[in-house]
This record gives sequence, structure tokens and C-alpha cells, in this order.
Amino acid sequence: MKVQESKTVRSFLAIELKEDLVPKILDVQKEFKKTNANIKYVPSKNMHFTLKFFGNIDEEMIEDISLSVEKVIMNYSSFDLSIKNCGCFPNKNMIKVLWLGLDEGSPIKSLQKDLDREFKKLGFKKEKNFISHLTIGRVKSPKNEKEIRKTIEKLENIEIGQMTVSRICLKKSTLTPQGPIYEDIKVFELN
Repeated sequence: MKVQESKTVRSFLAIELKEDLVPKILDVQKEFKKTNANIKYVPSKNMHFTLKFFGNIDEEMIEDISLSVEKVIMNYSSFDLSIKNCGCFPNKNMIKVLWLGLDEGSPIKSLQKDLDREFKKLGFKKEKNFISHLTIGRVKSPKNEKEIRKTIEKLENIEIGQMTVSRICLKKSTLTPQGPIYEDIKVFELN
């Protein structure tokens, strides 16, 4: 008898960026391009707000994750997010990731916390310091770091715009030499 091998899938739960905000975000990337720094920019088709990164999971886990998501989102209606502010991780002295932030008043933090509580029951680690953000670029070397810092300071209080969140997506991430390819595994509609 042959034992069936379980397949793994690299996955995450996300809120997709609305198309009408993309031009403003590309303008922010253009500001950083002027620094001539060694930055790998996130293509607009891959921009999203991550609620949970699962990493490589057994395909069988998808059903359990989906049930957990459905349980949590029963308590949530569509909500608005304001994309604003520019920053970096881990800090301005060692810039690795460039991001745009969210209005602190949005329900995204409580949604993430409720989801995390359910995912912990499935064996996933809880997020320590969840910061909702949209990654726009990854800094690959310290080249022109001073210019990057100046650009972050210039764009620190930028207002990008508002979007309505009416669904969240469980996505598959396939790593390729050209960058990751994201595909929807399952889409969950908010009330």
C-alpha cells in the first residue's frame, strides 16, 4: 500500500489593495526611486495588507483555517481603512522594509487579534507586535540610506486615501526568481 504524501502550500491571509489607490502608491515608490538606493519594489499586483502569514502548511490545514476565518468574520461588517503615513522596519538606523500605514482607528487590529486567537488553537504562533502596513519596497543594501531616510521623513505624514474592506483572501504564494506569484485559495466576504 502506497502512503499518500501531503502537499504543502505557502500561504497567508490578506486584505487586497483597491485599484484606485495604486497610482498614489506608485507615486510614493517614485519618490524612493529618486534616491538611487538598492530597493526591490513590490509590484502593484502584489500589494496587500497581511493579516496572518502561515508559511508552508499542509494542504489539509486550509479547511481548518477557512473555518476559523468564517467563525471570526461573522462578527465583522465591511469597514473603511485610511492609508496614510510612511515608515520603515525595523527602524531608521537599519532600514529593511518600506511601508505605508493605516489609520489607527480602523477595526483591522481587532480583526487580526480575533483571527490570531483562532489560529493559535490550530497551532500557529500569535503575532507579538502586529503593525498593519502595506509593504512597498525592500531595501537590499545600505547604499544611499541617508537619502532613503530623508524621503521617509518627507513622506512620514502622507495621506494616500481611503478604501472599503468587504472581503479578505487566503492566498497561495509561489516563490519564483522574478518574485512571488499570489493566487487566491479562498475569498471570504464580510457581512
